[in-house]
Amino acid sequence: MRTAEEWFSHYSRDHQHPTNRAIHWVCVPAILWASIAALWTIPVPGQLSAPGAWSWLAMTFALVFYFRMSRRLGWVMLGLFVFLGMLTNALYWRLGSMRLLALAAAVFVLAWVGQFIGHIFEGKRPSFLTDLSYLMVGPGWLVSKVMRRAGLAY
Repeated sequence: MRTAEEWFSHYSRDHQHPTNRAIHWVCVPAILWASIAALWTIPVPGQLSAPGAWSWLAMTFALVFYFRMSRRLGWVMLGLFVFLGMLTNALYWRLGSMRLLALAAAVFVLAWVGQFIGHIFEGKRPSFLTDLSYLMVGPGWLVSKVMRRAGLAY
């Protein structure tokens, strides 16, 4: 597996334009949340678990990827996932499953439109079109930037 530095270095090469970077700061977290929220609404068979079980399962698999990249990044991503999970759970109980799914779908579509507009400014294809793993790298790339600004190595 590539190192975090290798992943982020390649991802950065495809995200140089300031407008594209600014769009990513909004759209990547929006897509991450929308994905979590959409998975949250998938019914769990029987009484095996509470709502959100599929989302927590997906976040667990994602955490394996982030912890393999970097332990510190993995811990920060865990905190982010817990926050997003708590937010989504609150929205689930307030809005209900169908309205949460509709909101997640709208955010997901709008954020992806934003991402592609950003890449028009960039003049390059999104990284995930060459390797689907970059769908996971994007959120980690942004978190690594926050970590660096906070004086934390990832």
